[in-house]
Amino acid sequence: MARHLATLGLAAAAGLVLGGLGAAPAFAEDVDMAKAKQEGTVVWYTSTPIEQANKLARLFEDQTGIKVELFRSGGSAILRRFYQELSAGRVGADVLTTSDPAASNVMAEKGTFVPFKPVGFDKIPDAAKDPDGNWIGQRLNLITIYMRGDKVAEADRPQKWTDLTDPKYKGQMVMTDPSFTSLQLSVVGTLSQKLGWDFYQKLADNDIMIVQGNQQVSDNLKRGERLIAVGALDSYAAQDRLSGHEIVTVYPKDGTFVIPSPTAVVKGSDHPNAAKAFAAFMISPDAQKIFPADGGYSARIDVDPPEGGPKVSDLTIIPVDYAALEKQASKIKDQFNDIFR
Repeated sequence: MARHLATLGLAAAAGLVLGGLGAAPAFAEDVDMAKAKQEGTVVWYTSTPIEQANKLARLFEDQTGIKVELFRSGGSAILRRFYQELSAGRVGADVLTTSDPAASNVMAEKGTFVPFKPVGFDKIPDAAKDPDGNWIGQRLNLITIYMRGDKVAEADRPQKWTDLTDPKYKGQMVMTDPSFTSLQLSVVGTLSQKLGWDFYQKLADNDIMIVQGNQQVSDNLKRGERLIAVGALDSYAAQDRLSGHEIVTVYPKDGTFVIPSPTAVVKGSDHPNAAKAFAAFMISPDAQKIFPADGGYSARIDVDPPEGGPKVSDLTIIPVDYAALEKQASKIKDQFNDIFR
């Protein structure tokens, strides 16, 4: 299993220019599309940002005529629902997309997913997929520090994670809850090991606001309730800039997180062929170009980074030990809650 976020493996994801697109969806080559269309529906559980999720669903429906039934929430909430249904002996999702490689690795080992290597599998770097095809990265998530450029002077902008403990930032910061957002679980689990839990205690002393998800972080900054987003998904910052907001991203000198979002075909689901079609579509060039257009990062090595965004290869990346993270997940959430609640 791909346990660590390999810097060299993911660096390639910022590389080459997207080639020309054919008239027919290339993903159909490895999928029984006749059966998929007979099934007519695919049920997708996902933590993909809602606008991107809707764009992907509409494009797939337009290309195939297969309806996408979408359930979208935070990564941890998605997994809770998925686990509850499995415990009850029911498979509700055909395709599962979260931002939790640790949990995806564990489920792969338990045989929860259908191994599947569609067209384009070779275009996903090794660190962003399971080698046997149990899950494939849908996108890369850059976790950064971003802020209101019109409210935080350039000289006062934090450049490292440790800068955030400075009392001058008291009452200015906001971050997500790892009990709701899988991406934040990776950040908190890693930084608490790297910097110690005292780092988070100092953030609490600085009156940092805790919200559920990244949309709430973005909304807080746009309303001016808080000025600095801590360990937040940078594609929201990019979208806000595209909308005309003065949002500045800092890629911390002591490391940026780059975390893949696994997509998997769920074993025993009601629409197995439509599930494969949709999972294959997810890494097709048509689908993958949606992410950089919205300020995010494609999982494919042949798709450029978003306009104005750095190449992954130019960043200092903080590695995440997903195997250790999965074992400690409950303890990490409990410790976080003890500090902030």
